[in-house]
Amino acid sequence: MKKLANNQVILSGGGTGGHIFPAIAIAQELSELRSDLEFLFVGAKGKMEMDKVPKAGYPIIGLPVSAFHRRITWKNLLFPFKLVASMIKADKIIRRYRPILVIGTGGFASGPLLKAATRRGIPTLVQEQNAFPGVTNRLLARKAQKICVAHSGMDEWFESEKIVMSGNPVRKDLTGMEHKKSEALSFFELNNTAPIALLFGGSLGALTLNETIAANIDRIKEMGIQLIWQTGKGYYEKAVKLVQEKDARDIYVFSFLERMDLAYAAADVVMCRAGAITLSELCLAAKPGILVPYPAAAGNHQMKNALSFRDKNAAWVLDNGEAKEKLIDLLKELIDNQEEQIIMKKNLVRMAKPEAGKHIAEVAIEIIEKRIIDKN
Repeated sequence: MKKLANNQVILSGGGTGGHIFPAIAIAQELSELRSDLEFLFVGAKGKMEMDKVPKAGYPIIGLPVSAFHRRITWKNLLFPFKLVASMIKADKIIRRYRPILVIGTGGFASGPLLKAATRRGIPTLVQEQNAFPGVTNRLLARKAQKICVAHSGMDEWFESEKIVMSGNPVRKDLTGMEHKKSEALSFFELNNTAPIALLFGGSLGALTLNETIAANIDRIKEMGIQLIWQTGKGYYEKAVKLVQEKDARDIYVFSFLERMDLAYAAADVVMCRAGAITLSELCLAAKPGILVPYPAAAGNHQMKNALSFRDKNAAWVLDNGEAKEKLIDLLKELIDNQEEQIIMKKNLVRMAKPEAGKHIAEVAIEIIEKRIIDKN
């Protein structure tokens, strides 16, 4: 094992759990491969990574960067100023910590940080999660040493010699679902006599999915199912009030699911968006479900992700605009169709890549060790 003159690795990913948790998973895998590495995360101020990363045991620095909204809004007037401020701060971070490698998993802060790293000659690794890469990753990948991807055909956007087919890293606690069922039932105070559905819209919630459940609480009660409903912070209080008014005792409302592993373990079927990390988790947990892609995702990448699952008969897909009218009917149909659930489970297991995080960490170590050799 080559000795490191500098053992700092910086990871940047945030805005949503789909960017944060893969970065944490990669750091954990790197720690197992090389105990002499130290880690720093860089995220966006005010976003959920500023809470989730420290809870995972890692330090984090926030940049003032924010999203550029596709709709007309006064907030876009601040975007160029925040971007410039973030570029300046990202450069200061790179100069201060002099990392041996910078890893980007997507999100607002990845752009300024990886750009600053390449300008200073620091090697970078880009982890692209989706079937359709965003503009930022396409630009960053030009100077990156490697691009770890989860879908085939990515040479349409990236240099083929840089591409590594790794899959998406997900939390390790999603393995062994069958052994967690009883713990999950106890944790959520559920019983094993009625079907259990899980609905979530990603770490921030999904308004369409929330409104669909809210409009169909009576129907869900009539179906006799138990529902774990993750709303996100913005809809939580309204959901709790509705459930109480309807006396829907088998609907359990959460703003955020800290024990996502137990939520998957408890569920028979899942209803969710089609973000890349969510789909990777479904594969590892082997949970059949109905995907409702977020229609405003860049490049409509969630629909592309979802259709790739539908084509492999690993999930059903419903257009966002039809959710309020059809989602609950589809849920009942899937719950009643045990044969279809079994087929989906088998196909999801085939698609799972449980070693994705380790594979990406191994690629990162190769880049680090090559840098040591080149410096010597």
